[in-house]
Order: sequence, then structure tokens, then C-alpha cells
Amino acid sequence: MAAAWKKLCGHVLLLLAACVHGSAKSPDQNDQGTSGPQVNVTSQNKTFTVKGGGQTEIVELHQSVNLTLECIWAGNATKPGNVTGLWRRDWQEIGRVTAQLEDGQYSIRRVFYVVSQESLGNYSCTFGGEAGIDFVLTAPQMGEQRDKPIVSYVGDTVVIMCKMGKAKPEPSNWTWYRNDTEQKHVALSEPGRYEVKNEKNQTHLVVHNLTEADSGLYYCSAIYPIGSSTGHVELKVISFSAPLKPFIAIVVEVVVLVAAILLYEKSRSKKNPTEENGISEQTNTLTQGETNGADPSSSMRQRKI
Repeated sequence: MAAAWKKLCGHVLLLLAACVHGSAKSPDQNDQGTSGPQVNVTSQNKTFTVKGGGQTEIVELHQSVNLTLECIWAGNATKPGNVTGLWRRDWQEIGRVTAQLEDGQYSIRRVFYVVSQESLGNYSCTFGGEAGIDFVLTAPQMGEQRDKPIVSYVGDTVVIMCKMGKAKPEPSNWTWYRNDTEQKHVALSEPGRYEVKNEKNQTHLVVHNLTEADSGLYYCSAIYPIGSSTGHVELKVISFSAPLKPFIAIVVEVVVLVAAILLYEKSRSKKNPTEENGISEQTNTLTQGETNGADPSSSMRQRKI
């Protein structure tokens, strides 16, 4: 009986160990995104040569893929027989290999099973801590984005556009949302005022009956099976009187200047009559003095004549 119980307990322990072993994944597999290659997805091979410090390569992916990255380094002046190659994800080591010197260069390769947006991010390869490449795995990025805001008037209708590059894959869907932290879709908030029109690699958001409250950032998101890519456009809504404000300010300055000139001239005109009266009084006084001081003999001569 005791032997039977021991045998049964042994089977239970073996079963538990098998379950734990089957559910566990190695850290390296977790960093790669999945536990192994996907048979129903495409495979891509990308080879990059280390050119110098601070090298960054953007790798755009729009669907699940078994991605093979290969890094090649020409080595330093000493060129040892082998160097240590490191792979990192988000600056944490996920793999270490020995790269042999072959044909005057070193090479390391690794397969990444990218199946979702969680698999995207920052990866890197380095050789002996001396040289390497940083990789950014991302969904296809937006094309040219508008730097300046779109300016429109209250009550008007505006069309805001986002687009991918012509060579980029077509998104499966587009979404628009405001600068709110909750990222609510604008088309769902007020269907009567917001209208979304999608055309392959570009999307248009039409906003009717604008108000000043509509000013702000509008984000467009291109949805791909592997993840999404986001761009933004700024909208500025102003009233019709806003452009007239600088002109009105100039007119006010001119009116104030003219009024000041008129007041100055008026004050001068009041002072001038007083000055003229003073001058005429002095002239009359001088005339009377000259008359009183005239020579009596001259009057006698006049009488004789």
C-alpha cells in the first residue's frame, strides 16, 4: 500500500513538473516577442554594416514577420580572431554570441519573431562594446506633416488631411481623435459636425460649423495589423474681427496723434492774440512818446511857412 502511494505521488510530481516546464518561456524568447517562428507569416532578411558611432536604422513593418537582422563590422586596427557580439532590446541584453573574423570582418545574426505592437521597439547589436547599430522597429511612419497650423474662421468648414508616403503600405483603417487625454474619436462625438473620408493612403477630417472651441491638435492614426502610426495637425479657429485688430490699433494710434496735434495748435492760437495785444500797446506808447518829445522850433518854422 505504501509503495502504491509513493508511486502515485511520484506520477503527480512528474505531471506538475511537466506542466511548469511547458508553460515557462526563456527570457530570450520573451524578448523576441513569441516562443518561436510563425509558419503563417512572411520572412524578411535585413543586413546592415556598422559605419560608425551613433548609427540608427529605422525598420518599418506593417504586418507580422519573422525578421532576420544581420550586423557586419569591419573591426578595429588590431582585428582579433574573435569578438563578443551582443543583442539588446530596450537596452537590456537578450543574447550573446562569439563573432569570428572571416574575410576581414565580423558578422552576427539573429531572428526576431515580430507578431504584434508589443514586439516593436528598440533593438541593438554591438561588437565587443566598441561599435554597433541601434534599430527602431516601428509601424510605417507618416509622410510629410504640416508644421504650421491650419487657420479658419468661426462658422466655416475646414478639411484636415493626413497621408502616408506613396511607397508605404495601405493602412487597414484610419482614426481621428482630439488632444484629449482619453483620445475619443471625433467622428463619434458629434457625427453631424465631424466627417471622416478615407482614401487608401490618406484620410480627411471634415469639420462643419467651426467654433473657437474647435481649436487645438487633431491626431490621425493609421492602423496596421502590426500596430499604428500617428500624426497630428493643429487647427486654429478665429473670428472675422481678429484680422482687423492690427488695422484698428493703427487707426486708433493715428486718431490719437491727430487729436494731440489739433490740441497743440489750438493752445498756440489762444496765446497769439495776447502776444499781439502786448506788441500793439508797446507801439502806441512809443508813438505817443515821440510826439511829446518833438522839437518846438520845427513847429515855429512850419507856422512861418
